[in-house]
Amino acid sequence: MTSIISKRYAEELAKEHKVEELRAAGSLWKAIRYEVHLRAEFEPIMSTFFHATVLNHDTIEGALSFLLASKLDSPVVSSMAIREIIEDAYQNERSLIHAAEIDIKAIRDRDPACNSFSSPLLFFKGFHALQSHRVAHWLWSQERHSLAFYFQNQISAIFGVDIHPAAALGCGIMLDHATGLVVGETAVVEEDVSILHGVTLGGTGKASGDRHPKVRRGVLIGANASIIGNVEIGEGAKVGAGSVVMETVPPHVTVAGVPAVIVGKPGGEIPAFDVDQSF
Repeated sequence: MTSIISKRYAEELAKEHKVEELRAAGSLWKAIRYEVHLRAEFEPIMSTFFHATVLNHDTIEGALSFLLASKLDSPVVSSMAIREIIEDAYQNERSLIHAAEIDIKAIRDRDPACNSFSSPLLFFKGFHALQSHRVAHWLWSQERHSLAFYFQNQISAIFGVDIHPAAALGCGIMLDHATGLVVGETAVVEEDVSILHGVTLGGTGKASGDRHPKVRRGVLIGANASIIGNVEIGEGAKVGAGSVVMETVPPHVTVAGVPAVIVGKPGGEIPAFDVDQSF
């Protein structure tokens, strides 16, 4: 997964982005700082918040570690301790930062309710949950299971998103609204996927071992859909809202219903980019 993120990050750096403010700023972090500076001028009552979360930091990883730690702490695990853990993860695995930047760009490109790069970082709990999970997944890979489970529990309690720390999630992912998302231990979500609220990537409840869905690149999963078992959702497929999927879905088709059946084809090559739930 790390090599995939590194390759994708290089592609993003080389890409000619259509968004003028990013091109003018020269980098994502500069664009975010510029936007937040304008926010602080326009809404001075929130100036302390904007400085604490963004303007007081020299790097995006500094801002992210502060912001996530301020949300994931508890009476018995301080925000300072959580921040040190997150900073350790970022120092040892730079792909975590690259993935976060790609996620921000994905949200800005796909979500019609998002008109800035700073909004996901500041306000979107789906983004916060995903970045917190990335740290939990790194901890899991380091055999620090108890701490990874602590992160999972806090992510669930605070953001309403329950992702097992072993689950592997790629970059360029948008968790829109995110409330009620459940992702099981052996699930895999590849890059450039959009997932709406209330989605379950779960097991059947009987199987052990590799028992959760594999979601391939460019998939769109509509609100309140459930994908059950070790099934594959093929590249560029669309899963309709409220569907229950229990069998493998071929690439580039639309499925819907209970149980889900093929009802057509997506309107575009990459449904996750269009985020069109109609079929």
